[in-house]
Amino acid sequence: MLLRRRRVDVLDAVERLVGMQAQVPRDPYVALWSRLDRFRPERLAEPLADRRAVRMTLLRGTLHLVTADDALALRPLVQSVVERTLYGSSPLRTAAGTADVDELVAMFEDLFAKGPRTRAQLVAAIAERWPDRDATSLGYAMYLIPTVQVTPRGIWGRTGASAFTTVERWLGRPIERTTEPDEMVLRYLAAFGPSAVADAQSWSGLTGLRNVFERLRPRLRTFRDERGRELFDVPGAPLPDRETPAPVRFLPEYDNLQLAHDDRSRIGPPDLKGWTEVGWGSVLVDGFGAARWKAELDRERGTLWVEPFAKVTRDDRARVAEEGDRLLAFLAPGTERRDVRFRTYRSPAASR
Repeated sequence: MLLRRRRVDVLDAVERLVGMQAQVPRDPYVALWSRLDRFRPERLAEPLADRRAVRMTLLRGTLHLVTADDALALRPLVQSVVERTLYGSSPLRTAAGTADVDELVAMFEDLFAKGPRTRAQLVAAIAERWPDRDATSLGYAMYLIPTVQVTPRGIWGRTGASAFTTVERWLGRPIERTTEPDEMVLRYLAAFGPSAVADAQSWSGLTGLRNVFERLRPRLRTFRDERGRELFDVPGAPLPDRETPAPVRFLPEYDNLQLAHDDRSRIGPPDLKGWTEVGWGSVLVDGFGAARWKAELDRERGTLWVEPFAKVTRDDRARVAEEGDRLLAFLAPGTERRDVRFRTYRSPAASR
């Protein structure tokens, strides 16, 4: 939905993308603004408020915005990813050996039954019950439970504590007991194909998907890329001609496009480090990552800083400035002055 803005329902778009990165609450709104025709923030805020959409730990063990149906269907598929992430690199890895994790999880579920809880409140409960344990590290065990981050956090124009409850309690429906990721892989390919097995694994966090692709092979078509890798796609998926022009698009700090492939040279300079540095979104020029952006907003003025990674033509610069001004109007509609400013890109390494 980046070659042309589409007129589709917001939740249909979210499902078409198999969820949207949502670590930064504003990101899904910017991502949908770049993909949907005449998108307004309330079109996403309303489904979040009435629980037709939620924000939860999902793909790669990171926070995603998904529809309620997908929250219940997809979360079991990535339980192993969440567990591997928590026990592999988080502080829970060491602390888990000092406590009964099952008992810890049961305590969390009892607390969630009484209402949403922040992570700080869960850590305080651990410290009270086990004063001699590393409560802060053990608090990460909360992510073992399928939870959602409750509203009003995530709703456009509002703020709120980062509080959680179980997905089943929030939605009033049981979580599905799905075990096979076949349908999820097909949906991934429909959104991001042609893709290699490694791309799907990088996108989902799952391992061992080769067997799934082999099982699905009769239902897929295949290609070879320039490196000889086998790529898979769903039948009938569009393949635009390589000369098809792509309009300028501003993507948020975290976007599905940047995280959908193991080989990110498909969308950005392969030797560039930090072009998705914290706080910065990316700018696509003719479908390729050509710059990064950051907005500075207040009531009187909105400034959009654009840092090209290399020289851009005068025409492309004008198109970036035009689309950037539209983005500022979306982010801060009441701002009296809007400026799109270009400056030289400095890599994170160079700025230290």
